[in-house]
Amino acid sequence: MSTPDDAWEDRVATLWATFEVRAADDFVARIEALAAERPADDAAALFERGCAQDSTGHPAEAVGLYRVALAAGLGGIRRRRALIQLASSLRNLGQADKSVALLTPELDTPSDELDDAVRAVLALALADVGRAREAVGISVGALARHLPRYQRSMARYAAQLFPRSP
Repeated sequence: MSTPDDAWEDRVATLWATFEVRAADDFVARIEALAAERPADDAAALFERGCAQDSTGHPAEAVGLYRVALAAGLGGIRRRRALIQLASSLRNLGQADKSVALLTPELDTPSDELDDAVRAVLALALADVGRAREAVGISVGALARHLPRYQRSMARYAAQLFPRSP
């Protein structure tokens, strides 16, 4: 049996599926309308609003919304997505040091489908703060798991450059 929350989530997912064919302002307006159906402090709605701003080229607006969503108790996979997207937006705004600080602890969280995204954004941020060797290490470490051969050797090389690489 579908709940009102499920129906809202379905409508959000359906709207995101049309992102590429909508004008940015139309898309943001539609996300805002969906978010307005929820309480003002609804973490999921705040997160979706942040995503819409981020995806339409407004990272500064997204940063505030991601922070408020996290403070409102955003959980599950959206919490990790918010951290990744917040870190990416901060990096894009010239605050790569904050991006590194946000994502480094994520290396110690339980594994999920976003592990490589964490590592990709962290690698970019590390490069931006002048830690290119570590950035290469984390990138090679993430890539090593997907190679048909040389996984162990690439993982060892990665660990030499970034000791926390998987």
